[in-house]
Amino acid sequence: MKNYYSSNPKFHVAIDCIIFGFSEGELNLLLLKRNFQPAMGEWSLMGGFVQENESIDDAAKRVLHELTGLDNIYMEQVGSFGAIDRDPGERVISIAYYALININEYDREPVQRHNASWINLNELPNLIFNHPQMVERARSLMQQKVSVEPIVFNLLPDLFTLSQLQGLYEAIYGETIDKRNFRKRVADMDYIEKTDKIDKTGSKRGAALYRFNAKVYHKTPKLKL
Repeated sequence: MKNYYSSNPKFHVAIDCIIFGFSEGELNLLLLKRNFQPAMGEWSLMGGFVQENESIDDAAKRVLHELTGLDNIYMEQVGSFGAIDRDPGERVISIAYYALININEYDREPVQRHNASWINLNELPNLIFNHPQMVERARSLMQQKVSVEPIVFNLLPDLFTLSQLQGLYEAIYGETIDKRNFRKRVADMDYIEKTDKIDKTGSKRGAALYRFNAKVYHKTPKLKL
């Protein structure tokens, strides 16, 4: 058995993380300037190699923590990418994950240390290797998932306005949603609760603040937005 394993080639296994955030009506990606060769100084997704003592899921959690300082982040596997020449440095097979975080709740220090920045998803710079393909697939998977599960609330603060919620769906789908129809659908969802708090940052009158109640949702899980 040892001869069987030793007679076959060994590859590096990497993790690449597509980290989404939402701010001012736009989806953003957390990208960094690569500080080693190949492609030093170019824009890249956050990544790292899977270590001997960890699973690929644990490796993804570690990579996300190293950049954001956060644990228990919402995360989904995007898929594997194994083109022979995808990384000019070595033969590297990458497992990609996408993550959703509240853009106002993360540790700024590791972000600055890794020379990372939030970049508008519609204004992305050129990314290295096959990272654009990873981003495209991650967004497609996210679009499918948000229509059936309430994962969007990972991108919002605990309290949010209906305008913020609608803006988030519009940013994810890349299209305008009719305000009246959207609010009718939200009104039918008893797990999106209106609070007695008001957001007055947009006007003197202000807008009601809402919150997502996970306990109520799990009793009657249905989402069609």
